[in-house]
Formats: sequence, structure tokens, C-alpha cells
Amino acid sequence: MNQLKLGIPKGSLEKATIALFEKSGWKIKLSARNYFPEVDDPELECSICRPQEMSRYVEGQTLDAGITGMDWIMENESDIVVVEELVYSKVSRKPTRWVLAVAGDSEITCLEDLEGKKVSTELVNFTKKFFAEKNINVDIEFSWGATEAKVVSKLADAIVEVTETESTIRAHGLKVIQELMRSNTQLIASKEAWADPWKRQKIENIAMLMKGALKADNIVGLKMNVPNDKIEQVIALLPSMNAPTMANLYQKDWVSVETVISEHEVRDLIPSLLRAGAEGIVEYALNKVI
Repeated sequence: MNQLKLGIPKGSLEKATIALFEKSGWKIKLSARNYFPEVDDPELECSICRPQEMSRYVEGQTLDAGITGMDWIMENESDIVVVEELVYSKVSRKPTRWVLAVAGDSEITCLEDLEGKKVSTELVNFTKKFFAEKNINVDIEFSWGATEAKVVSKLADAIVEVTETESTIRAHGLKVIQELMRSNTQLIASKEAWADPWKRQKIENIAMLMKGALKADNIVGLKMNVPNDKIEQVIALLPSMNAPTMANLYQKDWVSVETVISEHEVRDLIPSLLRAGAEGIVEYALNKVI
């Protein structure tokens, strides 16, 4: 039987990734101390690994495909296929940002002020390349974690750290002076797996359904009954991805109207629809929009 080896990112994206797979149609069950979770698809074999290492394992064919950030693909300079951008995270739908930060009272205000200084980061290769392209000589030191504390404890003059809201950086009394990169989550594949017709089809199917699940976020279905003489007023109120679907009700001068809209519009829209003559309004969640 054909089988695709798929990497699931460990850490902050782990729960969000498993939830996204469930919404896409795959149930992945984690177990304590086990890096090989169960999945309800015999054509998949899942492994948990750190996103920092994912692209290396995919490039080396230990995994056929996986999910990681564009930042770690660039850091590892991995020769892989980027299949699909998957914009999601545990906090927001915005990209993560790698920023350069210094102490709040530091005299360092721009990149040039870092000449000869020490910068601590987990993103070593990218940071070295960034400063080399700017012709600024800095000492780049790998950080094993708690990177923000390196500046506070005077172990570094600046840090390059990942953030979404900057709240942790500010909480440590630091200030951002430069954004280096924005990164989103990516579904990636090895070139060998992508060249295999069966594996490529499987990866493309996963990408299609995951993209559909993400598209369905914050979107709901709305169904209602409308008398024929009120239909124009109701339709005029309805935003839609395409024209709404309508069907005549049996032996009635009414139609059933169905549409897909942003859930943020529903609270204001439903009262307006009722006033325009709609009845029996039903709102329902969507798993995927494809």
C-alpha cells in the first residue's frame, strides 16, 4: 500500500495544526511520549518534529511532506517544494515577524549602530546573511531559548526574535528597531515525493482540503424562507461569495434562499433580513469552502 510520511510541527503550532487537519477531514490522535501519532488514514504516517528541523527532514527524505514556517525553510536553505501557504496560528491570522530588538534605554537606534556588537538569535544563518548584505559586522550568537533575557542580562546587545504582537518583547523592557522578515506556515514536500505521481496527488489533496478549511474560518452558511413578493428586498441585503442559491418551496409562493457570508456580518444582517420579510432563518457553521 502506498503511504505518505507527513511531519506535524511540535510546539506552538501543534494543536492548531491538528485542529486544522480535523477540520480538513483527518483525525490525528496524540499520545504522551509518542512522536508517531495515530491518524485515521492508512495512507498517512505522521511524525512529530520541531518546525526548525522540518525542512531538513523533508529535504533528506526522512519525511515526504510537512508543515513548517517559511522562516525555517530560509534558515536551513532547504531545497524543497513549497506546496501551499497556510495562514493560521494560535493567536492570529497574521504572519509571524522576526524583529531586531534592543533594550528600551539603549543608544542603539538603527542597524548601523550594531557594528561590532553581539546579537543573540535562534535564526543564526538568516541573521548572518541579513547583516552581511548590509555590510555590517556583528557577532551572531545562537540562543537556545529565553532570547529576550539575553539583552536584559547584558549577554547580548540586541536580539533577533520572532513575534506576533510584540507583547513579550515589550514585557522584557525591549524595543523593536527593525523588522527583518515576515513568515507564514507552509505545507512543503520533498522533490522526490513531488515527482512521485501518487504522493503528489495525495499532497495536493491535503493542500486543497486544508486550504478549504482555512477559507471556511469566520464564514457561515445562512438559510431562510422568503415570500415571492419580498425576494428582491431580501436579495439586495445579502452579501455572497457568488449569487445566492434559491429554490421554490412546494405548493407555496415562497422561495428558500441560501448563501455564505462572513460571520461578523450576521449579527447586523439577521434583524435586517427579518424586517425585509425573511422567515425561518438558520445559521450554520462550515467546515470547508472549496
